[in-house]
Amino acid sequence: MITNTLKNSSIRTGRSFDLGKMNLRQLWIAYLTYPTILLYFALAIASYALMVYNFTSLAPVAISIVSVILVYPLVWYAIHRFILHGRFLYRMKWSATLWKRIHFDHHQDPHLLDVLFGSPLNTIPTIAIVTIPIGYAIGGTAGAAAAFGAGLTITCIYEFFHCIQHLNYKPRMGWIQRMKQRHVLHHFHNENGNYGITSFVADRLFRSYYTDARGCPRSPTVFNLGYDVKEAKQYPWVMEETGSPPRDRPDGANTTRNAA
Repeated sequence: MITNTLKNSSIRTGRSFDLGKMNLRQLWIAYLTYPTILLYFALAIASYALMVYNFTSLAPVAISIVSVILVYPLVWYAIHRFILHGRFLYRMKWSATLWKRIHFDHHQDPHLLDVLFGSPLNTIPTIAIVTIPIGYAIGGTAGAAAAFGAGLTITCIYEFFHCIQHLNYKPRMGWIQRMKQRHVLHHFHNENGNYGITSFVADRLFRSYYTDARGCPRSPTVFNLGYDVKEAKQYPWVMEETGSPPRDRPDGANTTRNAA
């Protein structure tokens, strides 16, 4: 079953899985065998082991984990909105390739699994920078290890639901349907809102939340994030990496096939 799924050419686009052609069972197999996810699992287990080895008291460890759970959505909201959707990374040659890999490719082809997951070279240092100082300040080495492990665990949950939001599947539970619908709007209607994945509290707080297409006008840059042909002529590095001009919509994209 696992081998058949991994070698199934009907659910692949090039070397990547196409979530728009997959069912939930196939997603579970692809997700649980994906190298990035396996790396997160291994690092999380190692972090929790370090936590246990340095354990002295339950309270600081628990507070470290709860603090990460509370801070994490706000930090990732800020990263998504102001860095990934900012226009400064592609305007600098040294960071253009980074921006292409971590977000532009995902908006150009939203259903491809290999560009949905962030690169571990970028995500793991970011998780560490966000979580370890919080945990260490609260509970020393044990707190830092607990916080880092919590960050990795949350990331794994976040990435799975992110997959669900691009999967050819309608969730049964209403709250997951609503979560998916908001993210579909972000990708296919207006990218300047609904930056959350599993939580939209920050979107509500900072007035970037909308519930349907009537909530804000359709964005002409929803697929290229502002990196259009005009921008590419002035800042060509991303276009040179892709080998073609940026598209204002993915090839053959069906904007409703994954809607809840």
